[in-house]
Amino acid sequence: MNHFTIVAEDETKTLDFYVGLLGMTVGPRPDLGFPGAWLYAGGPQAVLHMYFDRPVPAQRAGVIDHMAFTATDLRTVKARFDESGTKYDLRRQVGAGTWQLFTYDPNGAKVELDFDAAETL
Repeated sequence: MNHFTIVAEDETKTLDFYVGLLGMTVGPRPDLGFPGAWLYAGGPQAVLHMYFDRPVPAQRAGVIDHMAFTATDLRTVKARFDESGTKYDLRRQVGAGTWQLFTYDPNGAKVELDFDAAETL
């Protein structure tokens, strides 16, 4: 997988979600001739691209059900979600014990954060 691209209805709210809440960083992006951003998750590859100049489709998720990211520090991330009032569903995966936090970004895209089973609340 190289990256996901989303259409952002509200640039500020979308960046606040992915950067402020999820901890990604805005990084290098070539001049593509239209407004957008590339977000990085600790590596050299931009994992999320954003368009800021296009209308959001009526069917927000399309055929993609959700995007998932490996995450760390469940306790801190959960506290950020609680503090911000962002709704989420936290589950423990049957069998593997992986913690899964499901939420929606400001544009209606379903996002999953996966935490190691050894993490505790």
